[in-house]
Amino acid sequence: MHDLERFIDGFQRFQQQYFETDPSLYSDLRQGQHPNTLLIGCCDSRVDPALLLGCDPGDIFTVRNVANLVPPCDPKQHFAGVTSAVQFAVQQLNVARIIVMGHAQCGGIRALVEQRFSGEAPMDYIGRWIHIAEPARAAIMRQLPSAIPAERQRACELAAILVSLRNLESYPWIAERLAAGSLTLHGWYFDLDAGALLAYSPRADAFLPLVCPLVPEGA
Repeated sequence: MHDLERFIDGFQRFQQQYFETDPSLYSDLRQGQHPNTLLIGCCDSRVDPALLLGCDPGDIFTVRNVANLVPPCDPKQHFAGVTSAVQFAVQQLNVARIIVMGHAQCGGIRALVEQRFSGEAPMDYIGRWIHIAEPARAAIMRQLPSAIPAERQRACELAAILVSLRNLESYPWIAERLAAGSLTLHGWYFDLDAGALLAYSPRADAFLPLVCPLVPEGA
């Protein structure tokens, strides 16, 4: 019961903040949501996007799944949960940007790199899902054949973000808005080892620091 009581206490603090101390936010949100950003993140319990980015309710429309993946456009695909959320955010909410945010120590990417799941068994949902990022794994194995496992995993975590960005571009309603300049795509990476935030730079073709690690006092 300890965890349940903690959650209930947490909701009471939320209630006090947003419904008692400052009720204006939810007074507006009752009329509907108008987020400018769709964030596609991992369902890992350590990387809650709203907590990481200091968001208030209504700030971001969030899709979370194993390894923050986006499947390519395919009318026959079986991953309609993610696709329908992306379509809703773009066509109905008219978001101005989409951020795909990966992170260090991702269990889904580790399973992909180590090929723990084949995706061939009828009930192997994990294997079929993480296979979306197989182009990332294959590229890293070619580029870093002698790297240690930790280096391969980090490289694959970063490469998988780029796979999802390319897959987003394959949807016609996204391609149209990209061409019109009304939508932008971003690839971010939370380095939970260092406590830093990186962003992909197409010009540099690399992930560069957006927020650098904190320097310990006295260092």
